[in-house]
Amino acid sequence: MTLLAINWSSVGSVLLVVAIILLILMGVLYYLGRKMSREQAEQQPMIDANTQNVTMLIIDKKKLSIKDAVAAGLPKQVQEQTPVYLKFSKLPVVKAKVGPQILTLMADPAIFDQLPLHKECKVAVAGIYIRKILSVRGGAIPKAPEKKGFMAGLRDKVQGNK
Repeated sequence: MTLLAINWSSVGSVLLVVAIILLILMGVLYYLGRKMSREQAEQQPMIDANTQNVTMLIIDKKKLSIKDAVAAGLPKQVQEQTPVYLKFSKLPVVKAKVGPQILTLMADPAIFDQLPLHKECKVAVAGIYIRKILSVRGGAIPKAPEKKGFMAGLRDKVQGNK
């Protein structure tokens, strides 16, 4: 009559092992996160000291994989020094004319969407990294487009909007 005989002690043992593994994983992730934030805090003063204000004309901007970004003109060091867990991420890459030179630069992901195409901007640059927009010639700094949540995007798709 009993088709489904469940040994509850073995189910409890399996759940206990899974819970212990998850706790250990969370502890490791917490430790690594704190270590990374500490390293970033140590590097921030150096980045602030090397920041320069530069006027540039934004020619093009794209999000490229690291391999494609190096092919587009970023230094080979970028690919070599990227940690393994970030190898498949995409970089916000900006092609800009600074004086007589055309340079390929990386932008901060927070300001990448704000950079106006084919306009002259004054930006704060640290090495090859665009940190922030200071001003835009002929207008105000554009606001970043609002990111929609997952449910709002689904709702728009169902209603046939954009």
